[in-house]
Amino acid sequence: MVHSPAAAAAAAPPDLSPELQAELIATAHALADVARVETLKYFRAPGLDADNKSSSHFDPVTVADRACEKAMRDLLAERRPMDAVLGEEQDATPGTSGLTWVLDPIDGTRGFLTGTPVWGVLIGLRDAERVLYGIIDQPHIGERFEGGFGRACVSGPHGQRTLATGPRRTLAEARMFSTFPEVGTPAEAAAFRRLVGQVRLTRYGLDCYGYALVAAGQADIVVEAGLNSYDVLAPIAVIEAAGGIVSDWKGAPVLDGGQVLAAANADLHRAALEVLGEAGG
Repeated sequence: MVHSPAAAAAAAPPDLSPELQAELIATAHALADVARVETLKYFRAPGLDADNKSSSHFDPVTVADRACEKAMRDLLAERRPMDAVLGEEQDATPGTSGLTWVLDPIDGTRGFLTGTPVWGVLIGLRDAERVLYGIIDQPHIGERFEGGFGRACVSGPHGQRTLATGPRRTLAEARMFSTFPEVGTPAEAAAFRRLVGQVRLTRYGLDCYGYALVAAGQADIVVEAGLNSYDVLAPIAVIEAAGGIVSDWKGAPVLDGGQVLAAANADLHRAALEVLGEAGG
C-alpha cells in the first residue's frame, strides 16, 4: 500500500481566505463526527478481532479502522473532492487544491482492541510545506482537541476551554509519554533511556492521547520513533497551537513522520534534544 505524502500533496499553495478556513474547519469537525459514529459501533463489541498487517510483529487493523477511514474519505469526496487524501488504511489519492487531508482512523488500535479509552481519531490538514490544522478526537470519552487557524481548544465532558501547554518545568521535573518502552533502533532506544533517566515521570501506552495531554498542560514531553505522517500531523497542529514545539530528534520539521519530540516549550525542547542528540539522524 502506497502512503507517500509526495503522491498525495498537490504542488500549488492554496489561498487560505477566512471563508476557506471556516469551510475547512467545518469539514474537519464533520469528519470527526462521522468517525465517532463508525468507531463507536465497534468499540468494546464482543468478539472484535484484528488482522495483522506485519510479518515481524503484531500491527493490528480492525473492521473499525477500515470502516472509519472509508466514511471519512466518502465525506471528503462529497465536500472537498479537490483535496488530496493520505490515510493509513487506503492508498493516497491526489488532489488539485494544494491541500492534503491526513487521516488516521484509529490511532492506538491495540488500545481499541483491548477496550482502553486512550485511542483516538486523527484528522490533519497540510499544504506542501506546513501543517495548517488538526483534530485529536476521543469518541468514547467525548473529548475533541483542535488546533490551527487561530484556534486552540478542547471540548468534552467538562465543557470547552482554551488549550495551553503547561508551566515551564525543568527536564528533571518533566512528565513524559511514549507509546512503547522499546523505542526504535538500538541507538534510538539507548538515547530514549538516557532521557527516561533525567525526567521525573515516564508513562507508556497512550498513543495520540499523550500528545493531547501535552497540549492540555497535563504533561510536558512525548518522544517516539518510526512514526508515519498520519500518526503525527494532527498532533503537531494541536500542540503548536497550544504553545508547544514538535520536531524530529535534531530539531527539524517532522511532517512526514520518523523520530518525534514534542515539548511544552522551547527550553524543555532544547534540553530534551541535547539528551537525544546522538541518535538524531
